[in-house]
Amino acid sequence: MIRLPLFAILFLIPFVTIVAQKKILSKDEAIALALKNNFGIEIARNNLKIAENNKSILNSGFLPSLTGNAGGSYDKNNQDATFQDGTVRTIEGAETTRYNASLNLNYTLFDGLGRWYDYKRLKEQYNLTELETRETIETTMLQIFTVYFEAARLTENIRVLEETFRNTSKRLERSQYSFEFGQTNKLDVLNAEVDLVNDSINLMNERQIYRNTRRDLNLLLNRELVTKFEVDTLISFINPIGLAELLDEGISKNVRIMQSEQNIKINDYTLKSSRSVFLPTVGLTGSYGWNEGNFPVTNFLTSSVSSGISAGLSLTWSLFDGGSGITQVKNSRILLDTQQTLQEQIYQEVRRDIENAKENYTNRLRIFNLQSSNVATSQNNYDRSIEQYNLGQISSVELRQAQINLLNAQTNKNLAKYDAKLAELQLLQLTGQLLNIEL
Repeated sequence: MIRLPLFAILFLIPFVTIVAQKKILSKDEAIALALKNNFGIEIARNNLKIAENNKSILNSGFLPSLTGNAGGSYDKNNQDATFQDGTVRTIEGAETTRYNASLNLNYTLFDGLGRWYDYKRLKEQYNLTELETRETIETTMLQIFTVYFEAARLTENIRVLEETFRNTSKRLERSQYSFEFGQTNKLDVLNAEVDLVNDSINLMNERQIYRNTRRDLNLLLNRELVTKFEVDTLISFINPIGLAELLDEGISKNVRIMQSEQNIKINDYTLKSSRSVFLPTVGLTGSYGWNEGNFPVTNFLTSSVSSGISAGLSLTWSLFDGGSGITQVKNSRILLDTQQTLQEQIYQEVRRDIENAKENYTNRLRIFNLQSSNVATSQNNYDRSIEQYNLGQISSVELRQAQINLLNAQTNKNLAKYDAKLAELQLLQLTGQLLNIEL
């Protein structure tokens, strides 16, 4: 019985397919884990909570302020008192005590509409933070898909390389039989051995890259890096009609465009708020107070207690503040103009990005279709080459070339498939539809 060389067995052992099934991490599960655990998304959500607190009525300046005050004092003095009849009286250790407590209310009735526009600005700031959170989620989703699809591509490549390794092993075994019975020379055996070593190395490298990529995905999902799983290699593209419907809204749903619109609103309210410096401020004050005092006998009152309320209305108008208010208004006007200019720039950039993404997606789909056809052609060529090799009509070198052509066609197809899917997702992100699709 003919046996494989020892080195071939050593290469073959690590690549025997293990039947044990690892848990499949679906795309939906990966996104759900990212939304729950990803560091960047968690930070973005915390920023959104801060923005929500900032837009609260408690941070608006519309509520009054209420303060409480209380105090007491104690005096002990030596006194010489001269009365109206000329009598002089000396008192040592004359004690005086005083106590007071009050509640004070302050409320701004009118401040030139500054707080009103500040309140509206804080609401728009919250909306902007929502859009920033959405952008973070979309960016994270694309990162997840990029790494996930890379793991899927490597998974399919590993299958291709395993099949290539098995075919080369069969070829080595056959060439050994043929050489043993004198049908071929030693060169065929040596060529097969060299090819088997190369296939082994390629498979080892691809598996190592796959393990690294799996750890990258675990990091994005914020879970144990050593967690083992398999990925779903099934890819489906959106129907062209459905995709056209999703893209109908186009640029209006782009997150950068929406952020620029929010920035314009924020700067507009900032400008209106700064103009409040030209208007008066009307304030309301009120208080309730209680006072008690105990005095020595030299005083015409030995004690007193008083309580009551007071209220007042004030008007403050800064007629001229040295020009700082005017400068602030001018700068706010310039900032608003700058945001409007930036919006025009962003609008043009987004239009360009969308058009590029559309053509990129179309081109990658065509490449994928061509690569799929090329795989069928290469497979047919390889199958016929095996038949001819078995009949002795072609050499092992020609067979190997057909095998390499098939390997390249299969791996190129895998790359084209996932490139096309990523191009589709990038197009959906640019048109604001990434969060609206089913994976």
